[in-house]
Amino acid sequence: MNETQYRGLLLTKLRDLFPGCVILRTDPSYVQGIPDILILFQDKWAMLEIKISGNASVRPNQRHYVERLGEMSFASFINPENEEEVLNDLQFAFGFVGATRIS
Repeated sequence: MNETQYRGLLLTKLRDLFPGCVILRTDPSYVQGIPDILILFQDKWAMLEIKISGNASVRPNQRHYVERLGEMSFASFINPENEEEVLNDLQFAFGFVGATRIS
């Protein structure tokens, strides 16, 4: 599976987890390092930087923006290896107190 295929599967999971959410893809040529997607859900937002694996290369500024945006709301790197943990953290950030663990 490549990153494009993984992104498609992930977007489907996000729409299922957060019905009515709006997901926008960012433009990497506008601000280098901004995470790949913005998720708007009710009165909250999050950004995710999609990687195909946990050891995939990180481009300049990506870590900076994930950390900075994480301080503002929620931002994370996500890949198949950490997906369950990140999606659980995202549910909590979006106010799903006592949310069922994703498996």
